[in-house]
Amino acid sequence: MGNAFGCIQRKQPRGAGLASRSKRMGSARAPRGGAAKLTPAEEELLHRQALAMAIHQHLDAGGSMSRRIDAGGASMSRRIGPGNTSSRRHGNLPESVTNAKAVQVVLENLETKKIVLVHGEGFGAWCWYKTISLLEEAGLDPVALDLAGSGIDHTDANSIATLEEYSKPLIDYLGKLPENEKVVLVGHSCGGASVSYALEHCADKISKAVFLTATMVKDSQRPFDVFSEELASADVFLQESQFLLYGNGKDKPPTGLRFDKQQIKGLYFNQSPSKDIALATVSMRPIPLAPIMEKLSLTAEKYGTVRRYFIQTLDDHMLSPDAQEKLVRENPPDGIFKIKGGDHCPFFSKPQSLHKILVEIAQIQAPSMLFPGKAISEEEEESTEKS
Repeated sequence: MGNAFGCIQRKQPRGAGLASRSKRMGSARAPRGGAAKLTPAEEELLHRQALAMAIHQHLDAGGSMSRRIDAGGASMSRRIGPGNTSSRRHGNLPESVTNAKAVQVVLENLETKKIVLVHGEGFGAWCWYKTISLLEEAGLDPVALDLAGSGIDHTDANSIATLEEYSKPLIDYLGKLPENEKVVLVGHSCGGASVSYALEHCADKISKAVFLTATMVKDSQRPFDVFSEELASADVFLQESQFLLYGNGKDKPPTGLRFDKQQIKGLYFNQSPSKDIALATVSMRPIPLAPIMEKLSLTAEKYGTVRRYFIQTLDDHMLSPDAQEKLVRENPPDGIFKIKGGDHCPFFSKPQSLHKILVEIAQIQAPSMLFPGKAISEEEEESTEKS
């Protein structure tokens, strides 16, 4: 849950002070002074400049990423016309895509080619730029959405009072799909709460749900509860966190969380490339607090009818491997995948490994087929992450 989770009190005696996750990430000092507040137009300009830089660097590294970035809407996507996929020769792809161990995609056997990517707290559609490129090269149809108050959606995070409001762009998108069309839904971190909400309200539109080191909560559980064993209780958190925002005034309940850009490097990006960290530090936005404090109502008749898969990241400083194991133990999914060396943002740190797993999940067909848990081997990891 952003940098705030790195700085709030763990379960320890009162008076011990607020503790950071120093045992896992080392100390991080907050920057001195305060930068002048940017206007929304200036913030968006910085975001677009950073995104353009990241895309340019990705292309220089050998990636193919000719897509449309829709500045006026909530999604980032490129449609592949008939024949476009077959016309892309292997010589135009990075080595990691064409190596012998790359997963093969049999398009005619897929339940759906459409993969909807849902970002986590503070992120936006922009964070999936590597994943979008790789999935498109495989002939799939990825779409990344901005949830309310995220990315280039200009909703004030302080005004978002419910998970329903936060998830509205996702629910609206699913509701507009043609009849009988389904998607594979992928949620990262606290985006898992929006995925669970969508499973309950739009189960007929979702073929499979993928939780990427995400808050895969149970019925009547809050997304915040996922972190409760490592952090202080919600009441203590609300009383003592120095990163809370009070959009309705100090005399009213807190409305959001802001990031300390120094600490998120250790919590989220301990294995990520510097260019992606730079993109994130100018693009991440405050987190609306209400959605992560809301208990979800999930039923077997709706939520329980969709196949769920969980992707664990084994070098995660934000949601520890132990916490991830607890999630899948208490709310067992249909399959578990693991990424060795992946931090909390494998779409930055291990994009090829993440891509391979998403393609494998997309190709799982019958509801009775439970894909076994597996870890990407050291040999596969070396071959898939060369670029």
